[in-house]
Amino acid sequence: MPNFIDVILPIPLEKLFTYSITEAEANFLKSGMRVSVPFGKSKIYTAIVHSIHNTAPVVYEAKDIHQILDETPVVTQTQLQHWHWISRYYMCSVGEVMRAALPSAFLLESETIITKNKDRIVNDEDLKDDEFLVYEALHHQSSLKIQDLMSILDKKNVLPVIKRLLEKNAITVEEEIYEKYKPKLVRYVKLHSSFSSEKALQNLLEDLGRAHKQKEVVLALFSISAQTKKPVKVSDLTNQSGASSTIVKALIDKGILEEYFIQTDRVQYEGEENESSKQLNEHQEKALEQIEQSFQSQNITLLHGVTSSGKTEVYVKLIEEVLKQNKQVLYLLPEIALTTQLVNRLQNYFGEQVSVFHSKYSVNERVEVWNNMLDNSPKAQVILGARSSVLLPFHNLGLIIVDEEHEQSYKQFDPAPRYHARDAAIVLANMFKAKTLLGSATPSLESYYNAMQNKYGFVELNQRYNNVMMPDVELVDIKDKHKRKRMNGHFSDRMIEEMTETLEEGHQIILFQNRRGFSPIVECNTCGHSPQCPNCDVSLTFHQYKNELRCHYCGYHMAMQQQCQACGSVEIDSKGFGTEQVEEEVKALFPNHKVARMDLDTTRGKYGYEKIITALEQQEIDILVGTQMLTKGLDFRNVKLVGIMNADNMLNFPDFRAHERSFQLMLQVAGRAGRTDKRGKVLIQTYNPYHRILQQVSTNNYVEMFNEQMNDRHNYKYPPLYRLIKITLKHRDFNKVNFAADWYTKSLRQVFRDNVLGPEFPPVSRIRNLYHKNILVKIPPKQSLSKTKEAIIKINNSFQSVKDFRPVRVVLNVDNY
Repeated sequence: MPNFIDVILPIPLEKLFTYSITEAEANFLKSGMRVSVPFGKSKIYTAIVHSIHNTAPVVYEAKDIHQILDETPVVTQTQLQHWHWISRYYMCSVGEVMRAALPSAFLLESETIITKNKDRIVNDEDLKDDEFLVYEALHHQSSLKIQDLMSILDKKNVLPVIKRLLEKNAITVEEEIYEKYKPKLVRYVKLHSSFSSEKALQNLLEDLGRAHKQKEVVLALFSISAQTKKPVKVSDLTNQSGASSTIVKALIDKGILEEYFIQTDRVQYEGEENESSKQLNEHQEKALEQIEQSFQSQNITLLHGVTSSGKTEVYVKLIEEVLKQNKQVLYLLPEIALTTQLVNRLQNYFGEQVSVFHSKYSVNERVEVWNNMLDNSPKAQVILGARSSVLLPFHNLGLIIVDEEHEQSYKQFDPAPRYHARDAAIVLANMFKAKTLLGSATPSLESYYNAMQNKYGFVELNQRYNNVMMPDVELVDIKDKHKRKRMNGHFSDRMIEEMTETLEEGHQIILFQNRRGFSPIVECNTCGHSPQCPNCDVSLTFHQYKNELRCHYCGYHMAMQQQCQACGSVEIDSKGFGTEQVEEEVKALFPNHKVARMDLDTTRGKYGYEKIITALEQQEIDILVGTQMLTKGLDFRNVKLVGIMNADNMLNFPDFRAHERSFQLMLQVAGRAGRTDKRGKVLIQTYNPYHRILQQVSTNNYVEMFNEQMNDRHNYKYPPLYRLIKITLKHRDFNKVNFAADWYTKSLRQVFRDNVLGPEFPPVSRIRNLYHKNILVKIPPKQSLSKTKEAIIKINNSFQSVKDFRPVRVVLNVDNY
């Protein structure tokens, strides 16, 4: 009886693909193992075995697999279930979820290798010019890759040349599969076993009498192994004896020392004994009790705790209880910047049990976390990570904590799967019958609404830790200050006054401006021309430290212009301001104080965040200027003043969540102030101090904001009452996008009537030379979500089958907010 497997390929295919296998392979293979399979004409992919069966495919003949890559499954059954849910809910293929979930080292790539056919001698006269070049190159090099041929022949399509050479039997072609993950091996040495007796040892030291350096190395080896009782690393040995590695090598060559290798993890916990967790105060105790009570009846609980109320310590107590039951905990954070601070705190309590997983980790480090989780090793009991850690192979999850659950960073926008980590985590917890705790000082309207509807449990924590008072928020009217000439650059006299006072008292300051760069617009005063990005419909942002103009959408950059490109005038002025300009003005105002900046430009490296955060904690920085990276739950003890440079550009954004987001951002930023005994101060500069949202921020009134926003959402039919699916069409040709979007909208209107908005160009309508056009489908509360998606997929398929529309890219984004 023939045997077959269905596999998931890491490409956007609607269906699983079937391959044929032998009886022996069928007995060995299990669901979740990796196999390499041929697909298409010449490609080889790494696929995950989904199921093993005996039904042959009807439409095509099943090919054989290439090789089996694992001895045990690398993906668990629960994971596969979760992947299927993500692919159904977010309308993408399982292959795309697989590509997002697996560390790229697991996805082996094929590379075509070309070698000379040694059995046949070809006359040079029989070869055309381009064939001769390739054949000649193979005389000098034993093998070439497709990439090499492209550079030798200087053309993209080299396949015809390869084909002709194959026909002449001049070359052979093979696909080579590369395993990308390399375990980290550490080099150790020990004394050769023939010197174990005392006499042999005595003789050895006498023989080495002249070679002082070598003798020192041997003695150092003894003293290290006597002290630590552990295997001796070569690096420790060279450090202690002060000898170079060549001397160690000489001893190995002589057969006095033996070298061997031990595989280790790249990310190690280096700490002493674990601390016991802190005593909770009465408010935290009460909150903890309420959470435990609500977990008895509800699976999901929302903890609404004001900034600096000590939510983390409550989480720690919950984690302790779950670990006692031998279950795992997933602690989700929105931003990598936050993990650096929290890792240290959690490792103090749980030591080795904490594993960290996010995109700044190298591929190999991520593979190690994955493998530790597959083995259910004690090193992977508490997983701390950004959104991608929802896709890891858990064994017995007991609790998921989603910290700062309102954050937009939990939503993945590109590429597919466009999932929301908070919602995916709730589903994952449900599969394990685990509990979920959502925590935030400014919950998203959806979560708060669910809590009010009793879908979630709800717990409040209204007191800051140590009864510190909430910061005093003051609104500064900069329209009035401009009139009275009381502005110095972008700083009002109030701001400068408060900053001077704070610095004199020896406290620190955070300044928030949600734009990086020096200034967003550069304009000619004579003719009004401003340099635009050639690939996107945006003006270029001036970055002073590199003296260049940059596009924040596609990365295009050019040197700053000395003259206007349009009229040649030298009067070029910059409008608006970003973090760089704020930083420069602060340095001019307070030349004796240390100023630093934290935005995407200064945190590029793996340890970019850590350097800045540590410097602020060690009080090496007096004033920190930054974008929204600063707002996410960071805990700085000595910050007394927070300044928001301009609140208006957040409020006036064309998005139904602009007001909710601004409220959350400003309150979170304000929450960085005064986290110890002194009351903090927050200054918000604005042209419109009477705006409702700013008034609500200044009184910290979440409930009023919630009620007012819900009223708007009700009137205009937006989430959380209605669901949204956003459909974006992209193409280089403006007319094609227009025509395609009209067709798509008409088809949707036939099914959904008035619940279709658009098609409409977004504020930035061209990005990377592609025009974008959006259509919004609103789904009323009573309408079936799955039926709606089926209808959209049907329309999408008929759209793709029209020949003219095929080049237009369609992006389906479920819950796009």
